[in-house]
Order: sequence, then C-alpha cells, then structure tokens
Amino acid sequence: MAFMEKPSAGKILLDDTVPLTAVIEASQTLQSHTEYIIRVQRGVSQENSWQVIRRYSDFDMLNNSLLVSGLNLPLPPKKLIGNMDREFIAERQKGLQTYLNFITTQHILSSCELVKKFLDTNNYSASYTEIALQQVSMFFRSDPKWEVVEPLKDIGWRIRKRYFLIKNKDQPKERQVLSWADLGPDKFLSDKDLQSAMKLLPTVSNPYICPVTFATASESSALVIRVFSEKGTLRDHICKAKPKEPFLKKYCNPKKIQGLELQQIRTYGRQILEVLKFLHEKGFPYGHLHASNVLLDGDTCKLLDIENSLLGLPCYYRPHITQFRKINTTESIDVYSFGHLLYEMTYGRPPDSFPVDHFPPAPSTSVVSVLQSILSTEACKAGMPTVAQLLQTPLFSDVLLFNSEKPQFKISTKLKDALKNAKECLERRLQEEQKTIHQHRRLTRAQSHHGSEEEKKKRKILARKKSRQSAYENEEDLSSKCNNSNNSGM
Repeated sequence: MAFMEKPSAGKILLDDTVPLTAVIEASQTLQSHTEYIIRVQRGVSQENSWQVIRRYSDFDMLNNSLLVSGLNLPLPPKKLIGNMDREFIAERQKGLQTYLNFITTQHILSSCELVKKFLDTNNYSASYTEIALQQVSMFFRSDPKWEVVEPLKDIGWRIRKRYFLIKNKDQPKERQVLSWADLGPDKFLSDKDLQSAMKLLPTVSNPYICPVTFATASESSALVIRVFSEKGTLRDHICKAKPKEPFLKKYCNPKKIQGLELQQIRTYGRQILEVLKFLHEKGFPYGHLHASNVLLDGDTCKLLDIENSLLGLPCYYRPHITQFRKINTTESIDVYSFGHLLYEMTYGRPPDSFPVDHFPPAPSTSVVSVLQSILSTEACKAGMPTVAQLLQTPLFSDVLLFNSEKPQFKISTKLKDALKNAKECLERRLQEEQKTIHQHRRLTRAQSHHGSEEEKKKRKILARKKSRQSAYENEEDLSSKCNNSNNSGM
C-alpha cells in the first residue's frame, strides 16, 4: 500500500476508542481441550456484536504478552491434571470472565493492539508496522535526504500510528521523529483542505507548541516529522520512564512516580492554558491534551500532535467524555483533559476512577479547587469551565511567563471556514454518540428496575388486587342481573 494510495471505496474508519465488552456465553469440551465461546460487543448496540472462540492457551499467550505492563493480571492458573472436570471448567470460566472484565476496563490495556486483536481479529488483522514501513519508504524515495535510524516500537497508545527515529543526511547528528498515522473517523476536512492545513504546520510559531519540520497527508494517511527529545514527555518525567520504551511498560504500572512541586504545576499549567487559548482563538481545534502529548524543554511545556484533530483521530479520553453530555465541544474536551493532566502533575498518577469527588492532600487548596471544577461529578454533569475562566483562578492568574517569542499562525479565511465546519461535524458526532449512550443507560436502568425482586413483588400484589377487584365487580354484575330478572318476572 503506497503512501499516496487512495483508500478503497466505502472504507469504514473505525473508532478504536469505542470500548469492547466481552462475556463468556458458554464452553464446549472437545477431545483434548475446552473452548470458550465469547460474545464481544463494540459500544452499546447489541447489533454490533460477534462471537469469538478462545482456548485457555490463547488467554495464556495474551497474558504473557501483557506482562510487560507490570500489572497484576488476574488470569486463573494453569492446571495439568483434572482440567477436563466439569466443576473445574465452570470455575475457570468465572476466572476467565474476571480476566476479560479487567483487560477491557483498564484504560491503557483496553486500547492496546494485543487486546483488540484477541477480541476482534477481523478488524485488527492488519500489520500497521508493515503498512507504515511501506508508506514511509515511499516517502523516503521521493525525498532521499531522510534516513531511518530505528523504529520506535509501541511508544504510543494508538493502534494505527507508528513512530520512527530518523535523521537528515545533511545533519546526521540531529535526531528527529517521524510519525505515520491512518486517518480517523473524525476526519471532516476535504483532502485538499487537509493538505493545506498540514502544509501550514511547519509555519506555526509558538513557544508552547513543539515545532513541526515537515507534514503531509494523502487520502488515507499522514506523515509528520518533528525534533526528537531525549528527555521525553511530561508523563515520562512524572513516571521516571525512558522515552523509547513501550507505552504499556512505561505507564500501566510505573514503579517510580512523583508529582511536581507547586511552582512547576502553576507554571506548566499556565503555559498549557495559554497555548490552548491561542489555538482556540485561531479556530484550530486541538482536543488531544494528555501528559504524553506534552514535551518538556527545560522549564517549558510544548504541545505535541496538534495535527491529530485534522486527521480525524479520536481523543485519548473519549471513553470518558462520551459518558457526559455537557462535555460536548472541543474546548470542553480540552478543559476536561487539562483536569486529568493537572491531577497527574499534582499526584504523579492518573485518577483511579472518574468522576473524582475525593482528592488526596495537595500542595495547595487552589489546586484542589480547580480539580473539583473539572473532574467532580457535579462539574461533569453541569459543564466545564472555559479556558479563560481557568486562567483567572488564583492557581494561575498571577503566574508570570518569560518568553519573548511572538506567537504566529496565519490561517486563510477559506481554511478557517473549513476548520470551523470540521469542528462542528466532530462535535455533532460526539453529541450523537453521547445521546445514544444516555438513552441506553436509561433503558438499562428501567429494565433493571422492572426486573428487580421488589418490583416483581409489587407487580404481583397489584395483580392480586386487580384480580380481586375484577372478581368483586363480576359478582356485583351477576347479582344485578339476577335482581333485574326477578323484577321482570313479577
């Protein structure tokens, strides 16, 4: 598949952030082993479900691959003797269901290619590393000054995105990173407008945006080159991780974590809010803020992957955001994501669950105040503060930023209109998904209430009352008819 190859007609761009759920419906014992029949569902629609059959050995193989995460994975242990016993199979099935529940709800594991392939082989059978290599090779043939130093295997969380460490033959000591990505389901720019927007990226000048060396897009994918930082991202700094290590290994269960000092939290937070304000004022949607998309350059934060929204890639926190109908604009997505980033900067780790209503002690009450305004149940249901409002909070309002670089980002009126339209389409797709999930949740609650034991008792009592009332009315009616018959006989 060449870099400039057009996608096949009618190609469906899958949203990899839509959660998969898996339920073991039955087991079947063959001559030498047991197979488990699993019903997998994407999202809330039962119509979007299928069956896969897996043996214990398949689970074991997956588990061995996931051990790099450092998590305590709840896979039931092996048993060589008596593993065909009916009671043992039933007990193992329960254990395997617990395992499936764990890997499909843990945020990073549920997004990884290994789990997706285990549950959905049809949609994840392609080798994206091979596809990326083919397309990057095509690009290098058209621009031979670049050379691959090494692939950066699995350093990101996206399945359809690959990274390569490269160098310019004219500057062999300077390392840059090339990222290749498939276009996503939120790509609403025309191919022409997308290419125009990508060509603009190297012209962006802002002290808090990581500079882009080169960017281009085809009808099916995109390629971006930027300087590689040996120090890594803000999350690498918090987790004490090496930038080139796999995403699963670095972030699933880091052993050494450390929150930042209050002054760093205030400075980095202010820088990030300023660059979000800058992008929003330019009409350029971001929506991809998280600690792995913030590069550290000394005491300065720089946003990475500002091209993601152009390419239609769903955001890291989309499974969270779809649960709350008030988080329905690109700005509110950025603010919600900023809340998660602020939590990680403060405590050295992401929240255990969301929304968050109880916060550990923080370096300042003003930090907790901002976190509550974004991550609490009340905030998620009522709506996010704006970026401008966050800049006015005591935590950030008096932070002084020392940077002489004048931000520049010239976008033509025509492209601004196209970006605005694409942003509205992105928000509309999100709102439709939120509405579907909300309706499903209401229906599930109603069915659960209808099927509860207490409700069944109430319906039985009501049925008995109606039966007695009906019998009483029948008796009265019969008595009335008899009286009428006697009176007419007289």
